[in-house]
This record gives sequence, C-alpha cells and structure tokens, in this order.
Amino acid sequence: MSTHKIQVVPTSNEAIVKFESNEFLVKNHSYEFKNIDDAKPSPLAQQLFYLPFVKTVYIAQNFIAIERYDILKWEDVQDEVAQQIEEYLNGDQPLLPNEGKIKKTPVTVYAEATPNPSVMKYVANKKLVIKSQEFKTIDDTEPNSLARKLYQFPFIKELFVDENYISVTKHSIVEWQEITNQIRSFIKESIETGDEIGVSKYSAGTTKEKGEEMNLPKFENLSDVSKKIVEILDEYVRPAVASDGGNIVFESYDEDKQVVNVILQGACSGCPSSTMTLRNGIETMLKDMIPGKIDRVVAING
Repeated sequence: MSTHKIQVVPTSNEAIVKFESNEFLVKNHSYEFKNIDDAKPSPLAQQLFYLPFVKTVYIAQNFIAIERYDILKWEDVQDEVAQQIEEYLNGDQPLLPNEGKIKKTPVTVYAEATPNPSVMKYVANKKLVIKSQEFKTIDDTEPNSLARKLYQFPFIKELFVDENYISVTKHSIVEWQEITNQIRSFIKESIETGDEIGVSKYSAGTTKEKGEEMNLPKFENLSDVSKKIVEILDEYVRPAVASDGGNIVFESYDEDKQVVNVILQGACSGCPSSTMTLRNGIETMLKDMIPGKIDRVVAING
C-alpha cells in the first residue's frame, strides 16, 4: 500500500496552492470541482468544500490544487489542509469512487524534434511519471506496461520518460517521417486506455532526490563540492536539457583530479552536440560557479 506524503507547493496564482503527493492520485485524467454538489464523485473534494475559504478544487495526477476565497492567506491554513489531505489519502477511503461519472479531459500528444537526430520527444497533456525512467532495452520494462508495448516496434532502440513526455530513440533503419505519427497515435491511445509506463529495471543515475534508489551515494552523504555540483545541475542545467527531451545526472566527483562524471539520458545520450554542450556550457558554468575545483566534465555514457 502506498504511503502518501504531501508537500505544499505555491503557484504563480497566489490564490491557488498545490498539495503534491509523492505517489500518483489519478491516472491520465484531471478533474475540476466548483462546489460541493459538483464534487459528489469525490468524497475528499466534498470534505474540502466544508472549509469556508475553498472556492475550487482540482485533482490531477499527483496533486490536489485548491483555489481560495480572499478571506484569509494560505500561510495561515496550508499546513492544516496538507495534513487533512494526507490523512485522507492514507486512510481506507478511495479518492474517486465515482470516477466513471466525471467528464474526462481528452488526452493529447504531440511530437517535438530534439537536437539529437535519433530522438523524438512525444509530449502529453498529462503527467506520465513522478520519477524519471530510462529503458535501454525491452528487458528493462515491466510486462503489459506502455514501455514494453512500445518495444513491439522494431525500430525503437531506447526510451526515456520524464514528467509529461517520452523521448524515443530509434534505430537508423527508418526515418522519422515514416514513423512519427504512428508512434504518436500509439502513445495517445495507450494513455487513454490507462496503460502505465512501468518502472524500469535499469539503474544508471539519479538526481539528489533519488540517489538512494540507483545505488549512488545519498545527497546528504556527498562532499560539499559534490552537493554544490548537484544543486547547479538541478537548477540551471536539467530544465534546459529536459526541454530538449533529455536529462543529466550527477554520477561522481574526483576531488584529486577535479573531474565531474555525469550521465546523459534521453535525447542527450549519444547526441552529436552533447560534447560541445559539456565543454562550452556545463563545464564552463561549473568552473565559474565553483572556482578552482573543476577541471573537466566527463559524460560516462554520452
């Protein structure tokens, strides 16, 4: 049984706060409730509407967002609301027992080219995973998962999944114009029917939140320089490479040689421009932000 831990996350709209779980709440669809009657399919949403400041409740893949009336500030109540949501989710009651009666938002998927000519990024309007997954071969996939089903196409070489997109690496036997729409349609239909990505059996790197899962040292056990490197990669580098369908993960730091080892995933792995990105971008940034501690950045599977 999953144990939900709720984190309070502000949004750009000061009236709305997200209460994020470390587990999925619903799959493939999101829901919006405007009042207590509208919220009949969800006992938790109805319970939240008994709070006098609640205006709208949104339930999405791994979070519940609440819009408040201007009768108080979130700082005064958000911790209590988070506790209430966490207790409900960890109880015996289902979140959406009448989910079938709710109007669902259609799934959309579009294809987006990446700097790597071998990789296409397929972006959905739904959250696909909470934690990134990389599949090097079909053996890394779980039975009946979306990842396993994608490998039925002989031209698919590798998969990388993060947030709301799947980066597909193809073999050179076909061109993208021959297969792009076929893959896009397949992913869309699979998501609509409830197929899940599945958990990868491949272990090759992590961010600071997931170090213990991938046989790497935990973030809190790293040296001060290593911690700084991870923080820089997470804040400045990972968002940029994610927009291109890839990921970069800290692997290790050799203090004597001043060498940083990183793992490139998704569209970044094997990309012709990745070496230039490492030299002119990441390496320069780390040298500037951690002076005297960095000599080289090396991709161990780029």
